[in-house]
Amino acid sequence: MVDSFLFDQSPPPPPVASVGTGISNLPSQRHKIVAKNGANFTVMVCGESGTGKTTFVNTLFTTTIKEPKVQTKRHLKTPSKTVQIQITRAELEEKMFKVKLTIIDTPGFGDYVNNRHSWIPIVDFIDDQHENYMRQEQQPSRKGAIDMRVHACLYFIKPTGHTLTPLDVETMKLLGSRVNLIPVIAKADTLTPATLEKFKQNIRDVIAAQNIQVYSCPIDSEDEMTVQNNRSMMSALPFSIIGSTQDVLTADGRMVKGRQYSWGVAEVENEAHCDFKKLRNLLIRSHMLDLITTTEDLHYENYRQTQMETRKFGDPRPKASENAKFKEEEEALRTKFTENVKTEENRFRLWEKQLLSERDRLHRELEAQSERVKGLQLELGM
Repeated sequence: MVDSFLFDQSPPPPPVASVGTGISNLPSQRHKIVAKNGANFTVMVCGESGTGKTTFVNTLFTTTIKEPKVQTKRHLKTPSKTVQIQITRAELEEKMFKVKLTIIDTPGFGDYVNNRHSWIPIVDFIDDQHENYMRQEQQPSRKGAIDMRVHACLYFIKPTGHTLTPLDVETMKLLGSRVNLIPVIAKADTLTPATLEKFKQNIRDVIAAQNIQVYSCPIDSEDEMTVQNNRSMMSALPFSIIGSTQDVLTADGRMVKGRQYSWGVAEVENEAHCDFKKLRNLLIRSHMLDLITTTEDLHYENYRQTQMETRKFGDPRPKASENAKFKEEEEALRTKFTENVKTEENRFRLWEKQLLSERDRLHRELEAQSERVKGLQLELGM
């Protein structure tokens, strides 16, 4: 009985058809988690006053995120002596998905006669956010960590029609190594198409010559249409934009966002007029996740690696640019003090030389008088 059981040669049962383990459901699970938790997105707008940063932000998100400044009261407030950092928070919801939006503004940048070192508060703010997040990661409990790292920095360039200023070049160099830098030509409707295209090329040339790092979205994709859209967006860099929250009526009867002129309407969302739609797609519709991921995997990791290589665990971050402006003034005062000391030393040495010369002269006269007295004494003795 046992032998017949061990050596049973009956055919095996037919295989059961597999219906899968369910790993293909992982993307939908991830989608549910992201949809439930929402997303955090931080955008910095940097540029001189009057370049339309507030209007652009409100136009981009189709709501009043930042209250426009009252121009009639702009002279009543004493201007600050340094660049300020203003933080505006909002929560946007679309199709049951929430985004916690943070807008970082930099009023005062480039508004002074001497704008040297005006980029320091901006650069320090970006570094401080990396530092704060790294500190939170080092804590035993990381639950509820506050993440204010800047995911995208829109640098507004004045529509001069020429090229970047030295202030633009220096600031963009420092920002490009710390954040996803996206150069933007403000108020593109003030330039003719030919001037705008030449202005764009001049800016591209300076960016390449100065080795300024700007954000570049991934081009390759399995979808050919996506590849074409990505190439089209990157070819428009720097993006020329028109900002307006007002609805205007076009000549063909359409109601659009734009600006009314005597010659017609400059439409915000018309790609023949500006690159607003391309920039909006880049920031929100197609590459928001890539901006967040690049901040996490590239800029933050570079900062963390650099800091961990140069300092001990728990040590505070050395701020090399903390007193750069005051250090320059200190160096100027030190140089002036040294020059004054040298001048006084030279004057003292000249005075000392004159005193020694006068002493020698008096000694010679005294010796001469002494010789005359001796001569007279000899004559009287004879």
